[in-house]
Amino acid sequence: MGTHKDLKVWQKSINLVKLVYVETKSFPKEELFGLISQMRRSAVSIPSNIAEGFGRGSKKECEHFTYIALGSASELETQLIISKELEYIKNEEYQTLNLLLSEIIKMLSALINSMKPKE
Repeated sequence: MGTHKDLKVWQKSINLVKLVYVETKSFPKEELFGLISQMRRSAVSIPSNIAEGFGRGSKKECEHFTYIALGSASELETQLIISKELEYIKNEEYQTLNLLLSEIIKMLSALINSMKPKE
């Protein structure tokens, strides 16, 4: 078995972090400690929790931290919608980010299901 860095979902989530940082640079300055900070933390939390779960070594802990990553992805999904509604982000950029995030959410869900005990 490889490391978390070998996982496509981890790689995609690193790419998502970069995109979120780029997009939030153009947000209004008054959002620096609000939406900008929240979105960046949510995005960073996804690959970080995948890495932590895999680094802990047990299947149960890996599943637990993957659930946390999934929660952060859902949080970011909502923050992206808010950003679009407030017109901080253009529709095209929103679509790009949302598509990547949707892929990550599906991959995290599949990863969680693969860790559950077989009945």
